[in-house]
Amino acid sequence: MSTSRLLVIQPDVADPPGPLGEWLVDAGAELDVRLMPDTSLPDTVDDYDGVVCLGGGMNAEDDTRHPWLADVRSLLSASVAVDKPTLCVCLGAQLLAVAAGGRVTLGHDGPEVGPSLVLKKDAAWTDPLCADLPLLPDVLQFHSDEIAQLPPNAVLLASSPRYPNQAFRIGRRVYGIQFHIETTAEVVLRWAATSKSKAEAVRQSAFDEETLRRLHEDMAGVWQPFAHRFVDLAAGRLEPAKPEIPSLPIVDG
Repeated sequence: MSTSRLLVIQPDVADPPGPLGEWLVDAGAELDVRLMPDTSLPDTVDDYDGVVCLGGGMNAEDDTRHPWLADVRSLLSASVAVDKPTLCVCLGAQLLAVAAGGRVTLGHDGPEVGPSLVLKKDAAWTDPLCADLPLLPDVLQFHSDEIAQLPPNAVLLASSPRYPNQAFRIGRRVYGIQFHIETTAEVVLRWAATSKSKAEAVRQSAFDEETLRRLHEDMAGVWQPFAHRFVDLAAGRLEPAKPEIPSLPIVDG
């Protein structure tokens, strides 16, 4: 099995690659993890087979407190421009959305926190990464902001009643998911204990270690194969999504 070299952007020390990183390595990937802002980003994505951008506690456009976010968005924009295999998680998906012309705002219905389900959209059934996901895959939510508007030409792959834009694809190989698949029960409990902005949502969710343990077991069964498919996509072993064919205008007469 050939090795795929993946750039992993970690915006926050509190959100490591975790099981997602392990799944990527198990599938044959070599990870170059850049913890921001301690480690600089490469100038281009040319030397990588794919890019992964993880989550974090900051806002996608909070450049005043985190000026390096502009560099992350620039690199994600470059990934979109060359259709580099890319997987962006939670904050990463929000950064991707902004970088590609979408819009991120404070969530209109408050923070979304805890074990959840998302619904596959029609386009997901023929998508190379998402086709084999169940109709309602288990996910972990932990966000206050929402992707209020997808980038132009983005394809919606998964949704939920409160926040519709849960997963999307740009081009043939660039993906964003609003939810988390990289966490462990221990990581989520640390977030719950330290997140002031989401404290009320955490209390309402009332999840405990056993609930989170069962959730992560269920998530592994769904998202480990997904991660393996992403490595196959980056390695060229998996065909990317078919190009979107624009609909022709209807002409009378």
